[in-house]
Amino acid sequence: MTPTIHATTVLAVRRDGQTAFAADGQVTVGEVVMKHTARKVRWLYQNRVLAGFAGAAADAQALMDRFESKLESVGGNLRRAAVEFAKDWRTDRVLRHLNALMVVADADTLLVVSGDGNVLEPDEGVIGIGSGGAYAQAAAVALLKHTTLSAREIAEEALRIAARLCIYTNDHIVVEVIEAR
Repeated sequence: MTPTIHATTVLAVRRDGQTAFAADGQVTVGEVVMKHTARKVRWLYQNRVLAGFAGAAADAQALMDRFESKLESVGGNLRRAAVEFAKDWRTDRVLRHLNALMVVADADTLLVVSGDGNVLEPDEGVIGIGSGGAYAQAAAVALLKHTTLSAREIAEEALRIAARLCIYTNDHIVVEVIEAR
């Protein structure tokens, strides 16, 4: 039996023309932390799109590569690429077995893409995925509502809060920010 891999917390926060992605670095296999500094956020399409993934690393990498190809084929139109990619992910015999979630954003749009064909745009401009995603998202929503912190500051602090709660999330945090044009 293969041990369950718990590999991520990724959070995206939009505020005042910025979208910040924060991700922890922990990869856990069974009851063992195998890596502390994994990178789970990646720039795509001429450094105009950010993507974060939660799930098995090989699955996520395969999905990121396919998503980047889809972005290229539609000239960087994020919404169109996400919808077409979600259709492919759901119907492709190989892709539909991949276990991951993706958060993608450009300067104007923030989306979650899943293998069940969903493409979702969060109502409050915040989305968390992965093992500690719900903790990070709850913290970010509270910080958005009750502080004047920037998107970057909220994303980083919310991920630190999640790291204190979720055993599959650490505080080796990478933050990337997209500015509105």
